[in-house]
Amino acid sequence: MKGANEFAPGHRDGELWRLDAVELVQLTRLGVVSCREVIAAVIERLESVNPRINAVVRSLREEAYAEADAADVARRRGMPLGPLHGVPVTIKINTDQRGHPTDNGVIAYRELIAAEDSPVVVNLRRAGAIIIGRTNAPAFSLRWFTENDLHGRTLNPWAPDRTAGGSSGGAAAAVATGIGAIAHGNDLAGSIRYPAYCCGVVGLRPTNGRIPSFNATAPSAISMTSQLMTVQGPIAKHVRDVRLGFEALAVDDLRDPRFVVPAMPSRSRPVAVALAPNPGGRKSHPVVAEAVKLAGRALAEAGYMVEEVEPPIVEAANLWPELAMPDLIAQVEPIVASAGDDGVRRALRLWRDIWPMRDPKNCLAALAMRYSLLQRWQAFLADWPLVVSPVSAEPPFPVGYDLNDEQTTRTILSAQGPMMAVSVLGLPAVSVPTGLYEGVPMGVQVVSGRYCEDLCLDAAEVIEAQLGLPSPIDQGLVNTGCVSPRGLQRGQEDAAHAAQR
Repeated sequence: MKGANEFAPGHRDGELWRLDAVELVQLTRLGVVSCREVIAAVIERLESVNPRINAVVRSLREEAYAEADAADVARRRGMPLGPLHGVPVTIKINTDQRGHPTDNGVIAYRELIAAEDSPVVVNLRRAGAIIIGRTNAPAFSLRWFTENDLHGRTLNPWAPDRTAGGSSGGAAAAVATGIGAIAHGNDLAGSIRYPAYCCGVVGLRPTNGRIPSFNATAPSAISMTSQLMTVQGPIAKHVRDVRLGFEALAVDDLRDPRFVVPAMPSRSRPVAVALAPNPGGRKSHPVVAEAVKLAGRALAEAGYMVEEVEPPIVEAANLWPELAMPDLIAQVEPIVASAGDDGVRRALRLWRDIWPMRDPKNCLAALAMRYSLLQRWQAFLADWPLVVSPVSAEPPFPVGYDLNDEQTTRTILSAQGPMMAVSVLGLPAVSVPTGLYEGVPMGVQVVSGRYCEDLCLDAAEVIEAQLGLPSPIDQGLVNTGCVSPRGLQRGQEDAAHAAQR
């Protein structure tokens, strides 16, 4: 059996911020290191790295030290310890945390102070996690690019000329650079999976209803689209940390009536995998398609039955605007017009140019179609319990790409179809890295049936073992704050490639 220090080389060299959540829990529960030592190391890392990437927009240094000291006292007294004992985590700025603003990247909301913790915060604290800061998001969390007039732009630590993703871009950039082992995010159309993809980390979108959600600061009732599509979930350095974070977060809270504890389905082995490198006939960028095929080969070598089979992804993706535009987006447009920054206002205008206003009857018809599509997907997943597809059909986009023009927006929305399809269906999916393309992370999306998060995570662990990226990273920070000529050239090449389709 390994000794505690053998699990944690970061402990030997004094860099505790490098360790993942599983390693940290082992060390703090055994008393090899104190929670205060862990938090001190991560706060030092935050203060060193964050000025260069702007992932955390509100540091909770003193609160974190107080929580760490209390956790150390609890261990010394032999009190029960949670599954995330001493693990440093972050919370996204669109989620209530008592005593802090739920500003959602909006200047008008910078004094909107939460009076109570959201279920996400309650469950993380109950599990023993220590919150070290709050992470950036685009204004109203409505873009795949994390920047706003209140907090500024979050830079991708691998390539600052590329988006860090959105809307949980601050969360993904933080864990990618060792600012906390687990980050909280949420996902309506890809806001966990896309930042994880862009920043080379792992992000889980769970089944709708598996993690409770509630914001007391919300000004109105949750829209139908949000009830169907928006979920909370963990982003972390490694799959095993995402699994640990998911288990801690998936605890009932009476404030969310959608919460479910599912009966676990029985499964046979080996598991069949449908590989979809070019879903719906939409040609993915060659390196994206190759990433999907590499993931398929990794799974096949591990004993999975892998075959290129086309799931009904495009049909589901096409329902996203039919549902969201006359409901959630129509509801938020007047608020964005009055309180949003120039970026989110222009992005939404371009969306509306492509997806014009429809009668609410269209939304009801789309709901009926969603039911039929779920039936088709359940039948498909009975034969192919896993689907491996692109996260996005394109490599991470150049910064600000969504503000260019209508054609560019069409390219983006088409590329994000695999993520939007999963959101419409309420299925679980995990984004897992598969390597680099000219210094930029690549990855795939692993999708399964409802409540089969474990199936997604098992497959993601196989892919990670063969293709995963080192995390946290240092090398990507060297040129943060500047754009290399090659980075600009690569962005122009990818933009030209996307425009051709």
